[in-house]
Amino acid sequence: MKKYQVVGIGNAVVDVITQSSDSFLTEMGIEKGIMQLVETERSEQLFAAMGARVQTPGGSVANTIAGIGSLGLATGFIGRVRDDELGHFYADAMTKEGIDFVNAPVAGGELPTSRSMIFVSPDGERSMNTYLGISAELGPEDVDETVAAGAEVVFLEGYLFDKDKGKDAFIRTARACRAAGGRAGIAISDPFCVERHRADFVNLIENEMDFVIGNEAEIRSLYQDNDLEADLARVAAACPLVVCTRSGDGVSILHEGQRTDIGVTKITPVDATGAGDQFAAGFLFGLVSGRDMETCGKMGNLCAAEVISHVGPRPEVPMMQVFRREGLVV
Repeated sequence: MKKYQVVGIGNAVVDVITQSSDSFLTEMGIEKGIMQLVETERSEQLFAAMGARVQTPGGSVANTIAGIGSLGLATGFIGRVRDDELGHFYADAMTKEGIDFVNAPVAGGELPTSRSMIFVSPDGERSMNTYLGISAELGPEDVDETVAAGAEVVFLEGYLFDKDKGKDAFIRTARACRAAGGRAGIAISDPFCVERHRADFVNLIENEMDFVIGNEAEIRSLYQDNDLEADLARVAAACPLVVCTRSGDGVSILHEGQRTDIGVTKITPVDATGAGDQFAAGFLFGLVSGRDMETCGKMGNLCAAEVISHVGPRPEVPMMQVFRREGLVV
């Protein structure tokens, strides 16, 4: 038996949340209700100005790994944080959740730990200022091949595919895992990621991946046939397992020539943050534990439905209990 059932590789971002007035936003030059990328100096200025704050470890695939871990699987996460206050917080918080955060904070790292500073107004509006920081500098030297080889599945975050060293880290991770008999997959993350590096993205999926997970827009961005069914067919011809989430229309799974479509009960989200991440958690739990594709998809849908029913990107109820209630586990 391998040490890990799922290992993720992705951005290690601390979500820092504080309550703020509209006058504070104006005073600090924060544009209300949108997400903005900020540089180091601006990041430090905003962080210092935050009052009482709540900090949580975040990042897309990190949230997926947390969801998988909460279901009882052995997990690890490959990410990059600095040897600073937020870096130690992130590493410690992941460890406390039972996730093996395999890389120690980088002493004297080139950039501070990545953070997303979220200012919540009295009307509930969230104004996000994200500093990409050191996590975006992850490269092949951060990948311990014994960790990847010790995983049944490795799961890669498309957001990290923006730099050549991120691409190299992905390939190193996937090849080490697959050479040891494991499976490698990727969350596309955003059509923007594909548009910047389409040829490399397609090459990765065609030659290095055993599965790919994306929403309709992300799947369509790969081959640009301007027809979802045509795009799904092309991705399925290139990769053994393709999972396409379709929001209120459910999920379509194409696995080795077989297609499974699973509907969902439409609900009004309280906060859609993390829906895709937690769908992936439920689906991968089912995949690793040997469930059929329909059950995997149903598990993913239940995890997504739970996380959009409240504020925050991670589950607040024990999902295994939900699976039992729905007859998916005994």
